[in-house]
Amino acid sequence: MSDKNDAVTHEEVVESNDVHFEPVIQLNPVEVKTHEEDEEAIFKMRAKLFRFVKESNEWKERGTGEVRLLKHKVSTKIRVLMRRDKTLKVCANHYITEDMKLTPNVGSDRSWVWNVAADSSDEEPAPQTLAIRFANPENADKFKAAFEEAQAHNKSIKSGAASTEQKDEKKDEKKDEKKDEKKDDAKEDEKKEDKSE
Repeated sequence: MSDKNDAVTHEEVVESNDVHFEPVIQLNPVEVKTHEEDEEAIFKMRAKLFRFVKESNEWKERGTGEVRLLKHKVSTKIRVLMRRDKTLKVCANHYITEDMKLTPNVGSDRSWVWNVAADSSDEEPAPQTLAIRFANPENADKFKAAFEEAQAHNKSIKSGAASTEQKDEKKDEKKDEKKDEKKDDAKEDEKKEDKSE
């Protein structure tokens, strides 16, 4: 009788490491785009981001993660992009414009505050007052230097684009003037021919 009990327990103990289950549904790999493929990071640093809520008159944490300044490979415009750790959800996304001014946060030598006309981290672009805090004052100073350099770069692109547009307008005006001159010359030639006949 004991032999039967031993045989049953022996069969239960047998395990197999080669267990394999086929998936019920086959999924194909999907390419996920971050819209950062055409950009290069010119600045990266870990920080904590806050936004000011006017209704409650308080600062609310937006997230902790790596703040990056991204430069587009074609247009060369620079923007701020910050994603939260682990979830990678965007908590800051806007171009650096010439009207933005980094001001020190009251009572802290390692954080900066600035206003954004249109931050696109939420569903709709909206004006925001943002504050960013770094681990130490040295990192905060590095961010400020990179931010101001990016601001100057974007300003030069904007003024360069404006001057290019002005040059194009002047070229168009000259072309129009030449066309008008040719038309006037053609009319004068016709008048001379009419008079000679």
